Amino acid sequence: QVQLVESGGGLARPGDSLKLACAASGRTFSNYAMGWFRQAPEKEREFVAGITSRGGRTYYADSVKGRFTISRDNAKSTVYLQMNSLKPEDTAVYFCAGRLLGSDTYNAWGQGIQVTVSS
Repeated sequence: QVQLVESGGGLARPGDSLKLACAASGRTFSNYAMGWFRQAPEKEREFVAGITSRGGRTYYADSVKGRFTISRDNAKSTVYLQMNSLKPEDTAVYFCAGRLLGSDTYNAWGQGIQVTVSS
């Protein structure tokens, strides 16, 4: 199983940008499609963005489309989430997740990192 560790979260003002990173170890990173999820207080965890194993395709929730960009660097075993034009409703714990090729579900999860958007 791949191990995932997120970094880059913190406090931002509305309109600011933050970039999250998720470093993977333990397995061949390029065998995993990767995703970012988030969970706000008292809400269910929701999908934010996804990227295929070699980065050829990306997917976004409607709520972040045009503002967030997911990317990956397989040589560094890292996936990123560039978050621009942040809004208070983006406040949540953000999780990166890995889905092994051939699997239908994300089966590796990071511990999560807090992003707070507030003036």
